Amino acid sequence: MKLDPSTDLTFTRIIDAPRALLWECWTTPEHVKNFFVPKPHEVSDCQIDLRPGGRFNTTFKVDGKEMRNDGVCLEVIDGRRLVFTDAYAEGWKPAADPFMTAIIEFEDHPEGGTTYTATARHRSADARQQHEDMGFYDGWGTVATQLEEYAKTLGAKADATP
Repeated sequence: MKLDPSTDLTFTRIIDAPRALLWECWTTPEHVKNFFVPKPHEVSDCQIDLRPGGRFNTTFKVDGKEMRNDGVCLEVIDGRRLVFTDAYAEGWKPAADPFMTAIIEFEDHPEGGTTYTATARHRSADARQQHEDMGFYDGWGTVATQLEEYAKTLGAKADATP
């Protein structure tokens, strides 16, 4: 994938958790609620139909206001790549004001853990700049940290199960 710096934002981080566990976190609604927005904001609802054309809907509570974001999965490569967008809602209904397409990628890191890459592709340079100004790097970085912390709690629970 060739990124366009005028419309795309991306970052990569090594996360100390297995790829399969991070995939489970990103594709299970109950898990998504635990990391997907920087705290103290929260995901109050999440619905995922994990297939191309299936829903990827989230509702956020930010500063006391609910923000609904309906979208669809565009690509699902089990354990490796999840692509979703708010350009369409389920059934390929075009969105009135789409913001971005998210590409979440997972690779085993040779020294352990997972290479995690989050990319946001935007329809215009202005939309990209708006997202950067909103705090893309800090926000998505915080989400990655919260994902790692949450995944470790799940790994600890799995390790404790006889």
